[in-house]
Amino acid sequence: MDDRQKVLNLIGLATKAEKTASGEFMTEKSVKSGKAFLVIVSEEASDNTRKMFTNMCTYYEVPIYFFGKKSEIGHAMGKEMRASLVILDAGFAKAVVKLLNTNGGSKYESI
Repeated sequence: MDDRQKVLNLIGLATKAEKTASGEFMTEKSVKSGKAFLVIVSEEASDNTRKMFTNMCTYYEVPIYFFGKKSEIGHAMGKEMRASLVILDAGFAKAVVKLLNTNGGSKYESI
């Protein structure tokens, strides 16, 4: 199993444990309320969405990664397509970051 699939599996586990929130509104709310440990934005997200989350995560110092297709992220969460999600648990966030770092890093790898 490759790292990409492992990340999707971890997203699924975190969702089952109710440690994720998805969609633009819920992701933004979680980051601004200080509950977010990691933000994942789809590689297919629009330029405006990417810019908004990049700026927000920089300001609030939350790690952000651009990973996967909208359908992959949605499928991993057992939902429809998702452009963004937030992980609300330090353990899950650390595990996902560890896998994603093998594919490239983020500015805020402080977990």
